[in-house]
Amino acid sequence: MFTRSARRKTDNTVRILQLTPGTGNYYCGSCLRDNALMRGLRARGHDVLMIPLYLPHITDEPSESAGVPIFLSGISVFLEQKYPAFRHMPDWLDRLFSSPALLRLAAKFAGMTSARDLGETTISMLMGAESRQAGEVERLIAWARTQPRPDVICLSNSLLSGLARRLKEEFHAPIVCTLQGEDCFLDGLQEPYRRESWNLSAQRCADIDHFIAVSHYHGEMMSRRLSLRVERVTVVYPGIEFEEFQIAKAPPDPPVIGYLAHMHPSKGLGTLVDAFLQLDMPGVRLRVAGTTTGQDESFVRSLQQRLPRDVEFHRNLDIEGKRNFLSGLSVLSVPTAYGEALGLYVLESWAAGVPVVQPRHGAFPELIEQTGGGLLCEPGNPAALAAALRQVLHNPAAARRMGEAGRQAVLGDFNIDAMTRKIETLLLEVTHAA
Repeated sequence: MFTRSARRKTDNTVRILQLTPGTGNYYCGSCLRDNALMRGLRARGHDVLMIPLYLPHITDEPSESAGVPIFLSGISVFLEQKYPAFRHMPDWLDRLFSSPALLRLAAKFAGMTSARDLGETTISMLMGAESRQAGEVERLIAWARTQPRPDVICLSNSLLSGLARRLKEEFHAPIVCTLQGEDCFLDGLQEPYRRESWNLSAQRCADIDHFIAVSHYHGEMMSRRLSLRVERVTVVYPGIEFEEFQIAKAPPDPPVIGYLAHMHPSKGLGTLVDAFLQLDMPGVRLRVAGTTTGQDESFVRSLQQRLPRDVEFHRNLDIEGKRNFLSGLSVLSVPTAYGEALGLYVLESWAAGVPVVQPRHGAFPELIEQTGGGLLCEPGNPAALAAALRQVLHNPAAARRMGEAGRQAVLGDFNIDAMTRKIETLLLEVTHAA
């Protein structure tokens, strides 16, 4: 609910409607970024309503969407896509399918959706008012209509661009959309759904007033693929709460290589395991932490069978577990197989004073070149990754300097306050220009 609906608005405050998809059972960087941003904007006096879509939000801090119903329930969206009879379901049945407990259960089986179903549903959701889920969109709008009218509507990513035209018709408010990693999802669709989804996304993005990219790399790449004019895109790096992370009093002995991300082949965990096995540095340890779903277990087991028994795996850490994990590392590496839009784990590692070794693609070159917080290596090459890890581990003094450079960057540019102030300025400009 809007928390300050009775407060008199001023020219320096805005009423923000934020729409963010949830994951249901694991931490997601987009959810964490959006949740931190909404918390920061509330702290600065703005009136925020954050609505979860598809599945419940899972965050490592109190959720800013607590108490708000879930709309476009993942169960309802699936049933309406597959079975025409469900497109006219009564409200009581839709409320049942929007139950957080039921949706968390359904999230465990998300991997059972066929590639064809996923492609067809993506296209449908991008069609907006003409989609098979149009009734779900109208339920969202009917509920939002009971709240004070927003001054600006924020979409978590461009996959929600199909909602933009209908929202603008209803609320006459400018729409701002974040660009944060949706290319990986769209490129993962099978043809002809991939091509059609990109084409529809470009068409629907014409209904959006401004875009916020989480890195220069991602902003430039998405601008090309969605045919966005450069003046419509502003880069604002995500920020983290650096006070939650502390530098260890002494480096770990023996040295420890860490991984903190989704335990999935696309995040490069297999590449890191290959590099670790090639290191030939007696005593060096490997610790793996991050998100897992039921679909990841066979992959994780296959890696564990190749590794020494003392390699640790920590699943779905909360914020305290993440802090303790990072404080015990010498270096962090998440050698993704694709160009990452940003990678919050890099910022979290730096906040703990830990250097990183990352592949030379995506946003990693701009982050490391700006900060000096680590080393780059050839993507998808375990031998090159092993060589870069050796370089860090053989020179503890240089590693400490890189870790400290990364922490100073977080203190100055990659923190929640910096992100919030920049986006606050942008939302005020967009709102006053409307």
